[in-house]
This record gives sequence, C-alpha cells and structure tokens, in this order.
Amino acid sequence: MWSRIRERRRSQRGFSLIELLIVIAIILIILSIALPKMSQSQMHAREMGAIATLKTINTVQIQYQSQFGQYASALTQLGPPSGAGTNEGPQAANLISSNLAAGSTGGYNYTVTQTPSGYAVQAVPKAFGNTGRRSFYSDQTGVIRESNTQEPATANSPEMK
Repeated sequence: MWSRIRERRRSQRGFSLIELLIVIAIILIILSIALPKMSQSQMHAREMGAIATLKTINTVQIQYQSQFGQYASALTQLGPPSGAGTNEGPQAANLISSNLAAGSTGGYNYTVTQTPSGYAVQAVPKAFGNTGRRSFYSDQTGVIRESNTQEPATANSPEMK
C-alpha cells in the first residue's frame, strides 16, 4: 500500500525534464522569430524620426531666414545659446533642441552646410544597417532624397517615395 502512495507522489511531482525542454525549445523558436522583426521595427522608426527631423530643420531654416535674412550655415546657429547671459541671435536662434544642434539624435547624425543657393542638410545613420538602412538629404526646396547604400544621400539621389 505504501509503495502505491509513493508511486503516485512521484508521478504527480511536476514536469519531467523532457516536458521542460520542449517548453524551452518553443520559447526559443518564438524569440528567434520575434527579435528580428522588433529590430526592423526599431530601425524603421528611427528612419521615420530622421525624416521628421529633416522636415523640422527645413521649417526652422525658413523661420531663421525670415528673421535674419539668410539661412543658417550650421545646426548650432539654429540651437539655443550656449551660456548663461547669452542672448538669442543669428549665432544661436533657439529654434531647435540642444541635442539636435549638437548634430546627433535618434540614431542619426545631422549636418547642415551652406550652398550657393541656400543650404543642404544630411541625415546619416550612426551605424549603417543597425540604426538605419537609409540616409537622407534635403535643401531649401524641402524635397527629401534618400540613399539605400552606405554612401550618404545627395542632391542627385532619388526623391523619397
């Protein structure tokens, strides 16, 4: 009689090693499917953020031009004043955040350069293929261009679709 009771308790103790291994294998399969999709989603979100940032820079360049009669030749001119007691002006118009004025935010590096007809702005991923698969270019026309290669987008790159 005692042997039957012991046998029942052994069979009711919990999961067997095989059952636990099967559950772990199923979890690993699900993770192997989900993680790449999540990584791609994050990269896509960073790219959309870069596009939105380019639109912001285009907008504040127009505002800067209307205030000071020319386009800003660097992001720092669009940013906030650097020190206490420093006033806003053409060298620090306080139109964008200090992070963006430093040239890097959201997995992308941004540069503004002066051109004969206005300005050009580029957004390049910090780590191509990791923080983004595309680079972007825009100028005073407001048209955003893209490059799907490691070469940064330029005025000759195709327009974004």
